[in-house]
Amino acid sequence: MSATTVTTSRTVSTPERRRKGYDWGLTRTYIAAVVILVWCLAPFYWMVVTAFRDVGFTFDPTFFFTHVTLDNFRTVFDTSLGNHFAQNLLNSFIVAGITTLVALVVGVFAAYALARLNFRFKFAVMGFILGASMFPGVALVTPLFQLFTNIGWMGTYQALIIPDISFALPLTVYTLTSFFREMPWELEESARIDGCTQGQAFRKVILPLAAPATFTTAILAFISAWNEFLIASQLSSDQTKTVTVAIASFAGSQPHVEPYTAVMAAGTIVTIPLVVLVLVFQRKIVAGLTAGAVK
Repeated sequence: MSATTVTTSRTVSTPERRRKGYDWGLTRTYIAAVVILVWCLAPFYWMVVTAFRDVGFTFDPTFFFTHVTLDNFRTVFDTSLGNHFAQNLLNSFIVAGITTLVALVVGVFAAYALARLNFRFKFAVMGFILGASMFPGVALVTPLFQLFTNIGWMGTYQALIIPDISFALPLTVYTLTSFFREMPWELEESARIDGCTQGQAFRKVILPLAAPATFTTAILAFISAWNEFLIASQLSSDQTKTVTVAIASFAGSQPHVEPYTAVMAAGTIVTIPLVVLVLVFQRKIVAGLTAGAVK
């Protein structure tokens, strides 16, 4: 009887002690998350609100949708004003897409070699790659301008893609090298024992398991090339101008008036592909993680 009483008292007292102590740590975590979320999304919210406002109410500050209109989005695509935003979007997709593809293909092989193979000066090569990524882009504008002018590449797609690859490739190599280095060697050794060559083991075992890191790196490389402004502003022409350069030289529907609302509308349009891309790649990342776990 006494043992039953002691057991019952212990069973009742444990939840009571848990209810007495409030988890303030979890509350602080939620508050911090909300503050960070509001801080990060406030500029984007202000951009969307301004994009839908009438041009006459630009300097009337408010955090709510008032005087809503779609004229700003029509102005963005109005070719009679000198805006060629549809072509600029296509140019950005071409430059960012090719940059991401080339950086990913080269970066996968380079990262695998740096992480899994033993050769001389491996750490020196990695240090050189990281050093190249820290070189200031503004110092490259004048040499690139002179180089591409001499070879007749000024205003072409390759004049924009090649510098973007040089910026995206170090990030790609560094990210994938860290991922390949953490993968267990036993996976590759098992494939070699089963009769695979090193290339087959890389293609059939390592690459499928590296899908999450590959898609994440692709997102970072695409966003970096999509948002690039400095090189594109100096090396592009009217036919190859990207969206970041086009927004800076927008023309509004009213003369001698800075088209703030049209610029915000263009910024909203430019942000949409990045958001969609991240959502699509997040699904692929989860699928890659699940496939690797099952295999």
